[in-house]
Amino acid sequence: MKYAQVKGELPGILSRELLSNDAVAASFGSLLPSVIERAEGALILDIDGNQFIDLAGGVGAMNVGHSHPLIVKAITEAAQKFTHTDFTVVPYASFIRLAQELCRRAPGTSPKKACFFNSGTEAVEHAIHIAKKATKKRAVICFEGAFHGRTFMSLSLTSKINPYKAGLGPFAPDIYRTPYPYVYRWPGSTPTTPDQVAAEAFSLFEKLFVTQVSIDDVAAVIIEPIQGEAGFIVPPAAFLHQLNDFCKSHGILLIADEVQTGYGRTGRFLASEYFGIQPDIITLGKSIAAGMPLSAIVGSADMMDAAGPGAIGGTFVGNPVSCAAALEVLNIYDQENLGERALGVGKLLTDRLNAFRERYELVGDVRGVGAMVAMELVRDRETKEPADRETKEIIRRCQQKGVILFKAGIYSNVIRFLSSLNILKEQLSEALDILEEVLSEVDAEVRSRYYAAK
Repeated sequence: MKYAQVKGELPGILSRELLSNDAVAASFGSLLPSVIERAEGALILDIDGNQFIDLAGGVGAMNVGHSHPLIVKAITEAAQKFTHTDFTVVPYASFIRLAQELCRRAPGTSPKKACFFNSGTEAVEHAIHIAKKATKKRAVICFEGAFHGRTFMSLSLTSKINPYKAGLGPFAPDIYRTPYPYVYRWPGSTPTTPDQVAAEAFSLFEKLFVTQVSIDDVAAVIIEPIQGEAGFIVPPAAFLHQLNDFCKSHGILLIADEVQTGYGRTGRFLASEYFGIQPDIITLGKSIAAGMPLSAIVGSADMMDAAGPGAIGGTFVGNPVSCAAALEVLNIYDQENLGERALGVGKLLTDRLNAFRERYELVGDVRGVGAMVAMELVRDRETKEPADRETKEIIRRCQQKGVILFKAGIYSNVIRFLSSLNILKEQLSEALDILEEVLSEVDAEVRSRYYAAK
């Protein structure tokens, strides 16, 4: 059975007519030039009858797949009862039960509490509020390459300038940034091992307290255990362990932004578990409610209570329909053993991508944990010149053949894989066959230009 089925050039007639409408702001330009009609599992069908294998997963929001019947049932039943009260006005059981479940799954033995918001960026904003209230300190440390959202504080923490920060500002004060241990692109004239990178990155982190900010003023360090938007940068475990220990010994709160890494993407429920660290505060989002708007903060009970009544929240946060979907996501995660399935997806991905790296010079690096896997494309392996145009072209050609891919990277030269964790092996294999077909074409074109220039 062939899963990817595209009848002709995209967009089709019906999609073209809708997409030509000029009522939508240009900032919401879409990756796929097709309008969806329905989706199931890892497949998307557009209004022109084209079918795509989805390896973007709503930017990591569809770990349980599109339109899972149990999710649809949970949403329907919840909406038939009520759709909104504002929990601070009239509380409801799904909010409370979801908080209990997430606290139970969070690492560490200390008592936990949780609260809910609409999006990952809101969770980050409020995590910083909580950290400052709890510690009565003002400064926050973050990392190069970080992406934490697009609202004021989270955008201030975000590292990538274009398209997120250019032309904006001033940003929030008392934010200090240090290099993330990006092994593939760590500066230096000789090859470096992960342990060397970890040691050098941690030394630069410690230098902050000599040259930029007093350690007594720092409320929190916020870090993605694996950087998402930056290109699925996997840090050496030693760095995270040092950071975890340092924060605990100096009274600094460690915030793990697990909006993209959480919910089984790495093979463990949280990437913090994979690395063996115990953050004080964890932010969650994306796959928390299978595409319904919801995010969460989970943290030590005393810190979560530090902000005081009414200090955090919002009208729609922890919506009852979203909470019902989120509870069902956890049931599916357990029943379908999605953590183990993520490991299977990750093995198939890494095996194939490493084979690509052996065959095609364009593939500079393959990295990842579990199903959180990416490949970085370069025009020259020696100089590591980012192949941003080629990455865009590969994604475009794959779409024309029925595969949806998504880019990342501070240089926009990384293809990241965010398929559902229960994608069928046959679907993923077919998508990777199509990717290899396109990759071989573009690689040959790059080599031809390279040798012509020589």
